[in-house]
Amino acid sequence: MNKQLIINARVITGNQVLPDYCIEIQDGKIAALFPNTELTALPKEVEIIDAKGAYAAPGLIDAHIHGFAGFGPELASEDALLKMSEELAKAGVTSFCPTLYCGQPADMLRIIESTVGAFGKEKGAHLLGYHLEGPFISPRKPGVMKPQDIAPIDLPTLEKLHQAARGHITNMTIAPELPGIEDVAKFAKEHHILLQAGHTNATYNEFLHGAELGIKHTTHLFNAMSAFNHRDPGAAGAVLLHPEVAAEIIADGVHVHPDVVGFLRRVKPLENIVLITDALLPTGQAKGPFIANGEEVTFDKVWKRATDKVIAGSALTMLKGLQNLVSFGFTLPEAVTCASTNPARLLGLKTKGTLAVGMDADITLFDEQFCPVRTLIA
Repeated sequence: MNKQLIINARVITGNQVLPDYCIEIQDGKIAALFPNTELTALPKEVEIIDAKGAYAAPGLIDAHIHGFAGFGPELASEDALLKMSEELAKAGVTSFCPTLYCGQPADMLRIIESTVGAFGKEKGAHLLGYHLEGPFISPRKPGVMKPQDIAPIDLPTLEKLHQAARGHITNMTIAPELPGIEDVAKFAKEHHILLQAGHTNATYNEFLHGAELGIKHTTHLFNAMSAFNHRDPGAAGAVLLHPEVAAEIIADGVHVHPDVVGFLRRVKPLENIVLITDALLPTGQAKGPFIANGEEVTFDKVWKRATDKVIAGSALTMLKGLQNLVSFGFTLPEAVTCASTNPARLLGLKTKGTLAVGMDADITLFDEQFCPVRTLIA
């Protein structure tokens, strides 16, 4: 069946919520949006989806996620990525960037070669492309990354990774203060890779130099980066002071204090705030042991490395992140913009991220408790 009709939905589009609305879908595209009152009879030979008052949002896009439900790229198999895709769809995600940890170049290459065949085979959330969180990051801001895996910039290494990925690298976290950053910025521009400043100890001026080269997005703002200081605003200060610089935010209330997330909404243009989960492989996993990046982790509001209790990553879902943003001071349409519209624009996805005629019918239905009701994927 090539036609679907969602009825009785609260449609989130732009900065508004349209109650009692319908969405007509044909061949995976949105064909029309109209109020229920215009529907005089249910059409035949069309799949009717009764939202029963659920919210309908443009499909949620997670541009930074390491794994979910026990599956992720670190397992180095096509099947792991395909199952991650299926499980994420159940949780309301329609597209995602599987994120590779900073690793030895040979290990990152092995993971890519072992998983790249999954692209185009997924039955759940779209595999947009890899997010490489390294290896060109600062040894002074490793976070949970293993210090021995951090490497200086080496353009031939990046070229090998890109070739192995068959062009499926969408975004890359890099420290803009590293020598050779100009070469990487040029390569990224030529190959449509979104560079993100992260795991960086950059001074304010070093960060701005990176921005001049086109690095105008930021990996998990405030986490693993030089902090704001009144004498040297650092990387965090540069993001706050320059409205054109976009920023990921982990809205779990632990990685960043809720009031700071609310403050970000007041000082940063909405279009440059991107909700991510940075979720680890055991997120949503029913039973242990819980392993992430080859190390045991324990759950205490977030995932922490068992050996030293360093925060290893979040256990957030995108729908929970939406709920948290609303509780932190965002309106629901604003939160959806951060979870769908903004990542779509930054990643160059021209047919995703909004509910409008002609756009892909990637749609997340969820209830008032932010629980998934149904996920439609074009």
